[in-house]
Amino acid sequence: MLLLNCMKDFDDYKKEWMKNPKFRKAYDDLELEYALIDKIIEKRIKEGLTQTEIARRMGTKQSAISRFESGNYNPTLAFIKKLADALDVKLKITIS
Repeated sequence: MLLLNCMKDFDDYKKEWMKNPKFRKAYDDLELEYALIDKIIEKRIKEGLTQTEIARRMGTKQSAISRFESGNYNPTLAFIKKLADALDVKLKITIS
């Protein structure tokens, strides 16, 4: 119950903050990054894989996966491609 109340409070704050053009721009600028992170985490969990297993498949360290998933790492396209390969998913980029 407490979690639901916190989420409602967050949604209320977010609505208020979104009225600020600078906040809205910063939020929109991060949309793609967080959508990618969300999809990667969703796929990893669905497949029952740990960050350590993904890191092993990529030839990197678990901490790199953790930084990526937490949004504290600005990955290169090469990193994203290796991550997609490790998850056995197709990476598709479109520009419109």
